[in-house]
Amino acid sequence: MSLGDEHGAPDSGGYGGTGHTRTRLPEADPYGGARRGGRSSSRSLVTVVGVVVLLIAAIAFANRGDEESPAGAEGAEKPQSASTAASGERPVTTKAGGIPTGFAQDEQGAQSAAANYAVALGSDGMFSTARRHEIVQTIADPSAVGRLQSGFDADYSADFLKKIGLTQDGKAPEGNTFVNRTLPAGTKVTSFGNDAATVEVWCNSLFGLAGESSTSPVTNSWFTVTMKLRWSGDWKVLETSQKTGPTPVAGDNPVSGADEIGKAVNEFGGFTYAR
Repeated sequence: MSLGDEHGAPDSGGYGGTGHTRTRLPEADPYGGARRGGRSSSRSLVTVVGVVVLLIAAIAFANRGDEESPAGAEGAEKPQSASTAASGERPVTTKAGGIPTGFAQDEQGAQSAAANYAVALGSDGMFSTARRHEIVQTIADPSAVGRLQSGFDADYSADFLKKIGLTQDGKAPEGNTFVNRTLPAGTKVTSFGNDAATVEVWCNSLFGLAGESSTSPVTNSWFTVTMKLRWSGDWKVLETSQKTGPTPVAGDNPVSGADEIGKAVNEFGGFTYAR
């Protein structure tokens, strides 16, 4: 289930580039010196020359594409890879109530905070009253704790829990495994100041009951969470809103059985997300 439901200011709408892959080449001979020495021949020479010609042609084609660009496009803005590339910096070293805390007072810190808070707000812990209150009190700005907590309490009502097949304390019925996990795919800062930030978190989520008797099998969905954060010794949540997508085309992977899904959820832990 997504973070769902409106927990912001009265007029808020609900709940949230291009990177590059770094490839490390082998520093030593990957064949361990076991390459078989071959005799040079005209055939191998032709092969090498052919490869070189193909490379030269490819480079020339790529350069031609740049040269033939319309004059008006020359000054067009292009995405900066550095703006979305992973920083490689560890976001935090501390946790409170199992939730990462102590983020840096900069844009990367705000993005890391938003990603980790999206995970907490989109977890199965939100279906337990005690754990839900602990999560909200950990991540919410002091001025927003009461408003956010009362909003979530209304959302996760006894009627709602019953509707999705859970007990009043948010537990799955016997023989079933409840799955509610949020997986951030990326973050984006839409506004930033020294004491305030707005961050969008693009997420994938898993939600449902894994079990042979389940009528609500585990499904996934995509959504974007927007979080308004305030700095008060750490980044804290003021408001959240959510919209559907962007949603990619579903792959052709075979669907796993309930037992396999339930086992995976219990065996695979989560992460601390960094920008």
